Amino acid sequence: MQNQKKVVQFAKSLRPEIGSYGDAMSTLSIGKYTLKHFDLSAKKVMDNYLEVINVDISDYTFANNYIWLSNASGFYTVVNNTFCLFVLSSGELSMLLPPLGKQENTYEAMIKCFEIMNTHNSSRQYSKIEYVHENLLEGFVDYLEEGTMIYEMLQDFLIEKKLVDYIYKVDSLIDLKGDSYKVKRNEINKFKKAYPDFRVEVLDINIHKNDIINLFNKWVKDRTIYMPKEEVEIFLDGIYFERFAIKRLLNDYDKLNIVGMVIFINDELKGFTVGEKINETTSSIIIEKTDFEILGCAQFIFREFTKHLKELYNSEFINVGDDMGFENLKKVKMSYRPNKLIPKYTIYQKQ
Repeated sequence: MQNQKKVVQFAKSLRPEIGSYGDAMSTLSIGKYTLKHFDLSAKKVMDNYLEVINVDISDYTFANNYIWLSNASGFYTVVNNTFCLFVLSSGELSMLLPPLGKQENTYEAMIKCFEIMNTHNSSRQYSKIEYVHENLLEGFVDYLEEGTMIYEMLQDFLIEKKLVDYIYKVDSLIDLKGDSYKVKRNEINKFKKAYPDFRVEVLDINIHKNDIINLFNKWVKDRTIYMPKEEVEIFLDGIYFERFAIKRLLNDYDKLNIVGMVIFINDELKGFTVGEKINETTSSIIIEKTDFEILGCAQFIFREFTKHLKELYNSEFINVGDDMGFENLKKVKMSYRPNKLIPKYTIYQKQ
């Protein structure tokens, strides 16, 4: 199970912006605002604003956005004392998250961010705010309603429900009790019986980096062999960016406050997973890869990593991200019986 955040959505657009913009830009000036390149130097700034937000969506962390964003596509600035993360896609600006900060500052910042995007973009249709948590959405609607009629607000904005994050109780994923988890228990038991010499280790980037890269390359090769031919091209479009994400993860692992686990069989790495703490009660799994040929390996490492996150952070819940609209991924995530589904919204302007 994994959170392939935005791989498909941005596969065709998150390329380094060149041409009229020059090589990878460090800043972008729009009106009175200067948008800075979203790199490791943004971590401390973003983390400070995230501290005042208590949400359990996997997108609301520095590491998750930094890992999955293309090298030259992310920009940030502070608007009305909120942290605002933009993405430059084919020359057009949109927001990957709503403004992050104290609630009383957030809603006016949203309006100002639309002004920033509209000033830069060739058309208002490209200006949007994605991955909006429902708590922030309610406040945005309340803010817009103040002093105006509801139908007037609706004339200006469209709010569309997009994907949902799948969140599970940690103890349910560890215990796997009841008939609903019978298949999962059987898969894990078969794995342990077939591979009694397995060993699990906490991910050490200095030891495991090359093995992880080799496993990922094998995973890509196996996927192209087993998937329907008509899906291969779409899959390969996204792999470029997923490969970049894993490279970023490995190169900056020790700087991102993330944790990982690996599993070996016969001294050969057959699976790895990486996650992080979102808030005081919830952790997330950013990515997971296992060898397709090792049946039950994915189920086993998922449970073991869940145990590790509980021990490390005392987490009550695990967030595994959304399903990106893929029916097969939805079935896998639903098969673990989520405790709750947290919707994410996108705010558009009406044209």
